[in-house]
Amino acid sequence: MTLNRRMLMLLAAGGSLALMLGALAFQHIGGLPPCKLCIWQRYPHVVAIAIGAVALRFGNATLAWLGALAAFATAAVGAYHTGVERGWWEGPTTCTAGPIGGLSTDELFDQIMSAPLVRCDEVPWEMFGLSMASWNMVISLVLMALWIAAARKPA
Repeated sequence: MTLNRRMLMLLAAGGSLALMLGALAFQHIGGLPPCKLCIWQRYPHVVAIAIGAVALRFGNATLAWLGALAAFATAAVGAYHTGVERGWWEGPTTCTAGPIGGLSTDELFDQIMSAPLVRCDEVPWEMFGLSMASWNMVISLVLMALWIAAARKPA
């Protein structure tokens, strides 16, 4: 069975919907509140879901390329977040802990008191050695491939 452009687009948008529902389940059922970078990863999924809804009516290649861009955007944020979690680079100062070397007791106390409730540089959950951010990146790259396949399909 060969999938047409519209079906591929709906499959890709459905993947974003599934990831969003999973993230919300982890947050509200699993008790794992999202950090700032987790929230940033959600925005492109919402855009991809909206593109999928529009694709129900207009299933053109431009929408598919926009969906691919949305999937790439969330994958890129997921890659960045993975690097922050693994300590490969610094994350946003509003999301990660700063260095404590050379701080006075008062400065250290101020840093602790202003620390975010949910840090981006800690991994609250992982499976097969990959964090949620890493899984989002991997799955979003697959979704991007679906969007690209849809864009390349004849109408």
